[in-house]
Amino acid sequence: MEQNRLKAYSQCLFRSVVNALEIAWLLLNRHYSGIVRKYNLALSSSIFTSSVRHEETQRAMEHRFSGVLNNEDLSRFSDIESNFPTERPKTLFEEIRASIINNDEEDRSFWRPVLPWGGVFTIKAGRKAISCIPLYVEVQLKNTCTIDGFLMILYVILRDNQGFHRELAVFLGKQFVEHFLYLMDSCDYTTVKMLWIWNKMSKRQYRSEIHQAALEIDLFGNEHENFTENLENLMSTAQESSCSCCDCPGRFQNIGKTTINISPPHELPHKDPIQSAVDEFFRPKLLLCSELGCDGLREFSQRVFCHGPPPFVILNMQQWRSEDLSYVPYHLALCQHSRYLLEGATLFNKEEHHYSAAFQIDGCWMHYDGLRSDNLILLNKPPELLLLSSLVYIRASDK
Repeated sequence: MEQNRLKAYSQCLFRSVVNALEIAWLLLNRHYSGIVRKYNLALSSSIFTSSVRHEETQRAMEHRFSGVLNNEDLSRFSDIESNFPTERPKTLFEEIRASIINNDEEDRSFWRPVLPWGGVFTIKAGRKAISCIPLYVEVQLKNTCTIDGFLMILYVILRDNQGFHRELAVFLGKQFVEHFLYLMDSCDYTTVKMLWIWNKMSKRQYRSEIHQAALEIDLFGNEHENFTENLENLMSTAQESSCSCCDCPGRFQNIGKTTINISPPHELPHKDPIQSAVDEFFRPKLLLCSELGCDGLREFSQRVFCHGPPPFVILNMQQWRSEDLSYVPYHLALCQHSRYLLEGATLFNKEEHHYSAAFQIDGCWMHYDGLRSDNLILLNKPPELLLLSSLVYIRASDK
């Protein structure tokens, strides 16, 4: 009997915490929408340069969550937002770029941590809001490396290619893009991760459980499942096929894919193996039909992007071994005569089951690893003992 009561209480607690977090997240989005509008009008990528400003805004956010539920003072936010500076501070990207220009051989790391592994997101809820949970609700993030590296590369792509903002907003949402850039420039890294988890990931893609007054979200798994597959239709491709046999049960088919998963060639090609694998993914082909009971030939058309060549593409390289790669091409030709330039890569440490990322700014390559204290460093040579998980290319015409 006692066990049943405890089980019922635990279920009630879990539902209440999740409801509280969802309410808080909606309010957080509204809060940041207002700030981002001011931020854009003032051309301010607005980082809270003083800890006092950051603490004041955090208190305001907590007050709003409590105040809305208690129908009390809601005007404090507009007062805080009106006090934002009109001068545009440097974005995080500009700070990283400046550190590259001013670096010397003795100090090859960025001066502060960027997107550290994990994170803790604290919400202060009013007691009248939900009676069966504590005053403070905490979200603890674990194993965030499955999204961290890609979030870092996405930020660099957006900041280094202003023309991509509008295009990516079509797929990811204008509000998401604005919030994402604002939070990164504010160095509010835990909220950046929460933005991705609750806006782009489905609940089946991560594990969550209650530990006392904290909701723990564990992102352990595969980075392509946690990030690449959640880019909506950005990289969607379509390929039509038809079978020569009139009695084929699936004579006409349209095959769509949302990611680009390429396999190493069976034989060493005359040209670059990665370019050859990409060509194989997009080119028309003629194969034996695989439909049950059919012995016809199936003709596949040229694979094309459903929405035109995207601003960037991610090549899933998980099937490739080190010996399959003679080199990584800096230029890549995709279908529809589009050329792409190498912008970054994600790397996998098999022993530690840990992902990191590399990307280039102004021709200088940097290695990001959220587990390091100095987690953003300049690269002299490729990182050792790491497997290639993905390659990221940007459309050349906009670079």
